[in-house]
Amino acid sequence: MKPMYKTFYGFHEEPFNVTSDPEFFFSSTRHVEAFSHLIYAIEHRKGIVVITGEIGTGKTTLCRTLLTRLDPKIKSALILNPYFSDSQLLQLIIKDLGIEGKFKNKLELVNALNEFLIHESSQGHNVVLIIDEAQNLGVRQLEQIRLLSNLETEKAKLLQIVLVGQPELLAKLQLPSLRQLNQRITVRFHMLPLHRDEVGNYVHHRIKIACRATNGHLPVAFTPHAIETIYRHSQGTPRLINILCDRALLSGYVQETKTIDKDVVDQCVQEMQK
Repeated sequence: MKPMYKTFYGFHEEPFNVTSDPEFFFSSTRHVEAFSHLIYAIEHRKGIVVITGEIGTGKTTLCRTLLTRLDPKIKSALILNPYFSDSQLLQLIIKDLGIEGKFKNKLELVNALNEFLIHESSQGHNVVLIIDEAQNLGVRQLEQIRLLSNLETEKAKLLQIVLVGQPELLAKLQLPSLRQLNQRITVRFHMLPLHRDEVGNYVHHRIKIACRATNGHLPVAFTPHAIETIYRHSQGTPRLINILCDRALLSGYVQETKTIDKDVVDQCVQEMQK
């Protein structure tokens, strides 16, 4: 049914897919603020940054968008699901940075990474490591992160580290065994859901991207009351907005209407709650 749904509205792709697609990044007040914190910390070599937020607030999309907008002189590694030992985590970082070689133990891995970072620094390059879902890191892996943050010259950190995770990450960082790591965090930012008055713009933004509209005309309209209902049930959480809007568009297709009103959204909410 989804291909017909796309054809009915004239979409080139699904506007409310829940995957983290940088093309759909929405510059809300809070997302722009988080993005600014990241760019500042990375470009000024601040070391360790922590970005937190509840499930579905757009943290992974923020990470992927950051990678597409970094200066070419900034090399990067992205670890999405860090369910690994401290040694395996090092191996993944090495691999993602394109460092080749056969390393027999953790010491050789760290030395190879250090040599790479020193070489990049000598070329005027910066290196950033982004770890998503960082609340899943154990104490040993987080301690390994602290040790990596020690790689530096007399003037600057060689590796900028961004830890992105759910609020449980903050609680974990308060553990006495991680107090040294916690003290090294220079920038912290907590992402919140969209403001009430941003939800309509968010919905229109995604529809515009999906249909590649250039003249401002959108093939489907969400009424103000529909937008208010979407906000009330999602509380501004992007992932929940996406799920609800996707169901509403499907319902609109079935009813052969290109106007999504409050009744359509209410019906979708009832179906989702069954």
